[in-house]
Amino acid sequence: MAEEVTAGTAGAGTARVDSWIWSVRLTKTRSLAAAACRAGHVKVNGERAKPAQAVGPGDEVRLYHAGRERVVVVRRAVTKRVGAPVAAECLTDNSPPPPTPVEAAVVGIRDRGAGRPTKRERRDIENLRGR
Repeated sequence: MAEEVTAGTAGAGTARVDSWIWSVRLTKTRSLAAAACRAGHVKVNGERAKPAQAVGPGDEVRLYHAGRERVVVVRRAVTKRVGAPVAAECLTDNSPPPPTPVEAAVVGIRDRGAGRPTKRERRDIENLRGR
């Protein structure tokens, strides 16, 4: 019997990373997904990804978006935006839990008028924020 292929499922088993991120509802728009790729906020299997990089089943995608890191494993490559129940079947979410409001509030805040941070202070602030 022939396999039934649903609309939006990539025939070759791969999809563009920006399209896949948008299709499984990790970002609101495809242009936001492409911008995240260009800015270096998307990594596929530990490597920085360009928007047109292909992803397939088994690939790990790390996306830093909306103040938190999402770590997902591709289970199925889709190229068209799908509903939330189908999107949940297309990925395995290994993301760390979102920070509690107390943890999120502990951010290095500089005193007003303290001037520009030094290189050492900037590194300390970035380490505190987890970047």
